[in-house]
Amino acid sequence: MTWSTGCSGFVAGLLIAVVTAPVGVSGAVFLLPVQLSVLGVPSPAVTPTNLLYNVVAGPGALIRYARNGGLTGPLTTRLVLGTLPGVVVGAVVRVFVVPGPGIFRALVAVLLLPLGLWLCLRTVRPPRRGADVALQHPSGPSVTVLAVAVGVVGGIYGIGGGSILGPILVGLGLPVAMVAPAALAATFLTSVVGATTYALLSLTTTGPIAPDWFLGLACGLGGLLGGYLGARLQPRLPETALRLLLGGLATGVGLLYAVQAVS
Repeated sequence: MTWSTGCSGFVAGLLIAVVTAPVGVSGAVFLLPVQLSVLGVPSPAVTPTNLLYNVVAGPGALIRYARNGGLTGPLTTRLVLGTLPGVVVGAVVRVFVVPGPGIFRALVAVLLLPLGLWLCLRTVRPPRRGADVALQHPSGPSVTVLAVAVGVVGGIYGIGGGSILGPILVGLGLPVAMVAPAALAATFLTSVVGATTYALLSLTTTGPIAPDWFLGLACGLGGLLGGYLGARLQPRLPETALRLLLGGLATGVGLLYAVQAVS
């Protein structure tokens, strides 16, 4: 990687994190197409590179949310306990089962496109009062089960899981202000575990499995600054706007990957 590529990665990480941090998404899911199509990172190395981005970028938004008390509470604990073991399983699946970029993009599209559309619909037409009670309690075991499944998916895609957990939990009625800090905390910790798992797997098998350290750090430094700025913007944005932003981001990425998968 050249210095110009590193600078491009820094700018991409900065801009993406400013937009996504207010809704609890690290931005790694949006960095994936940039790495694959623009920066030329091979698959499956793009996944651990994205996880490295999360590790470096995560503290930017988390520091800001911690100052506001957003990281306390049972939701953060539940998400972390579920996603940590899930991301290890997902990393193994990614390396040995779905290494091809075509399948990779198709799976992302199938997952995020309906999630984003569902969240936008639920925001415009909210459910009747009393619906979706099971997951509206952040201490419920159903949240941990959901987090395990999302951890596996996040380990496969290299997105930490926040971009999936966020739309689901917000769509089920939890406020963005509660979900965003917890989802980013889970994303950060699972990315640490996931990146370590990929680094260890790279010692036992051939192919581009280890992360691109230079590019991951460059993107992460941009995300570090952008995440702090984005978290600072969140209290100034209305709940409806945040929900539509989260749903729109998920829909946009799902549509992009669908187009790439069939082209």
